[in-house]
Amino acid sequence: MKLSVYLFTAAAFLLSVVMMPLIIKFCKFYSLYDTVNARKIHSGNVPRLGGVGIVISFIICAVACFYIDKELSFFNVMPLFISGIIIFGFGILDDIFELRAIIKLCVQILASGIVVFNGFRFKQILGLQLPYPVGIIFTFCWVLVLINAYNLIDGLDGLCGILSCTVFLTLGFLFLGSFKEGVAICFILVAAILGFLVFNWPPAKIFMGDGGSQFLGFMVATIPLYTSSDRFEFNKFLIMILLVSFPLFDTIAAIWRRLRDRRPIMSPDRLHLHHKLLNLGYNKKSALYLILAVQILICVTVYLSVYFEGRKGTILIIVACLFMFGFFSAVHYMNRSVLSKNAHENDPDDRTPEL
Repeated sequence: MKLSVYLFTAAAFLLSVVMMPLIIKFCKFYSLYDTVNARKIHSGNVPRLGGVGIVISFIICAVACFYIDKELSFFNVMPLFISGIIIFGFGILDDIFELRAIIKLCVQILASGIVVFNGFRFKQILGLQLPYPVGIIFTFCWVLVLINAYNLIDGLDGLCGILSCTVFLTLGFLFLGSFKEGVAICFILVAAILGFLVFNWPPAKIFMGDGGSQFLGFMVATIPLYTSSDRFEFNKFLIMILLVSFPLFDTIAAIWRRLRDRRPIMSPDRLHLHHKLLNLGYNKKSALYLILAVQILICVTVYLSVYFEGRKGTILIIVACLFMFGFFSAVHYMNRSVLSKNAHENDPDDRTPEL
């Protein structure tokens, strides 16, 4: 990795740290606070535009890095930047004006289309080539799901930040020697997120808002679509499933709950993974540290898997995915037991609904 990437990575962190207090003051002056609903666990007025600091720090330092380092081609990643800015811009509008769901979906489809129709899509899974129409549809679904998955997981101080930060850090190391533009993007973005986490760590002084979480979800979904090393390419889809397993599994569970209960898919509730951990007796910090520890284990597993031959790496990733499924299942049933016990203590004749 060249010196310019190190310098602009450090600059992104410093710029993000400097911007956050200014954004906090701006939000307080204009009363731009995060709304409290059935999904949120905070109380009081907390500014919600931290994503502005993340994205501006990233864009300024990334563009400067690409301009100075002539070995980096801005043209190769231009669709990513354009689409990311679109997602971020409308996310900020949603933070301020609460846009209708159909408008947000149309914007997400537009941004995804810019990337997909510029040639960046899943072309194979485990060596099996995907027909062009299948690859297009599959990639569209992938991007849309992850944008909203990272938006939904952003319900605990520091959670969306650490999950996205660890993914970008892992991808940055995987791209070394094969996708130099991806290395620069990932490490600069990690630094911008870390600057935000200084103020978002429990108890949070600022939240990233929908603009920040949707932007990070979009970047996580689209950066791996660029071709890199052969070892990464073979297991890329499974690797990404594992890396994003926390927001992805949590979103799948949320959609299932709401379909089963005949509620709108985007309706809020307090049955996300972090809510369940809090019900089990964890506080905000301990729940965050537990998730971070498991996520680090996932990232190490992914990094190791690329050094095995294709099928051996596949087996390792599948085992890790099964572990994550077991982790989610264990938390679910322990939470269900706690809720059932509490309901019985409050009213022995009351029956606890299935969760």
